[in-house]
Amino acid sequence: MNNFTFYSPTCFVFGKDTENQAGGLVRRFGGTKALILYGGGSALRSGLLDRVKASLAQEGVPYALLGGVQPNPRSDLVYRGIGLCREQGIDFVLAVGGGSVIDTAKAVAAGAVYDGDFWDFYCGKRVEKALPVGTVLTIAAAGSEGSPDSVITRTEDMLKRGASGDAIRPRFSILNPALTQTLPPFQTAAGITDIMAHLYERYLTNTKEVEVTDRLIEALLLTMIHEGPRVIADPDNYDARANIMWAGMMAHNNSCGVGRSQDWNSHNIEHELSALYDCAHGAGLAVTMPAVFTYVMEHNVMRFAQAAVRVWGCQMDFERPEATARAGIEALRQFLISIGMPKNFAELGAKEEDIPALVQALCYGGGRQGSISGFVTLNEEDCANIYRMMI
Repeated sequence: MNNFTFYSPTCFVFGKDTENQAGGLVRRFGGTKALILYGGGSALRSGLLDRVKASLAQEGVPYALLGGVQPNPRSDLVYRGIGLCREQGIDFVLAVGGGSVIDTAKAVAAGAVYDGDFWDFYCGKRVEKALPVGTVLTIAAAGSEGSPDSVITRTEDMLKRGASGDAIRPRFSILNPALTQTLPPFQTAAGITDIMAHLYERYLTNTKEVEVTDRLIEALLLTMIHEGPRVIADPDNYDARANIMWAGMMAHNNSCGVGRSQDWNSHNIEHELSALYDCAHGAGLAVTMPAVFTYVMEHNVMRFAQAAVRVWGCQMDFERPEATARAGIEALRQFLISIGMPKNFAELGAKEEDIPALVQALCYGGGRQGSISGFVTLNEEDCANIYRMMI
């Protein structure tokens, strides 16, 4: 296990009707005027936004509103949010929504106190200072409610990149599983896939002797395997949604990733798909992960075989461990298909003729020098081969 420093200060308020505590929490964490960020019409139609606004009003916290955050959130709305914060003296950013809304809130919070272009943080500059952020989560997926990370797509060229820094970890996150009960099955399944991807990205490590975090990751993957089909079959199953929501946070606040190298190549490869085709991130990961894992499996067959046995219940073939490893990858693929995720390029709306453009953006966009690194370093040819495996 490697040396590490782990700092996770977010206050989590979990359970039914907890969105009514938003105003008091904004006050508690120093907010005197808030920007409420939200997405489309669901927060309005469900009455959630009204409940949050009422909570702030009850605490005497004035606020401004900025809606319209879309999946694969865009930089143009971030700039609008930064402008609002500066013009109106806003000192707290409250995200009401899923990962896209929270990631936008983080970008706004960082950009509002930065003299340069906020996009600098999405080109490698670490966020050291930001307005405080709070969240009211409406979908279990991205884990942004507990993480120091944010992903934004630059509007003018659809380049999708991430930023990080403890300054943008939410000060508080309200997690009410009941708010996720109205999600369409596809969005629920995409969220489950994203959670599992966050776990696999940490599981694929080159660091030895990391049994504690291996076991944590395996336990959370087993939870998703158990709860995923239950919630797809019964969308009103509060208990299943509660377990999924807490697992989503645990998967990405990095408590499962400390002391070990991590991968993130599946995420990097998928980001180009959701940037170009505007597909759901989880759906893109469902197609990407099996291809990436199959391509890099020989780098450490026993790591994939271990996951196959411990997570998917495969029988260990000691004479041919690669067969066990492949069985585990196939079990993952079949599970994702079973909950309604796509299985190939065509079902994502992706096109084979776009592969050169995808590789170019992946390997050179945002200052990269012809490759991406993680569990295995992948060059242009590798990335093209992986995309072709998805057809």
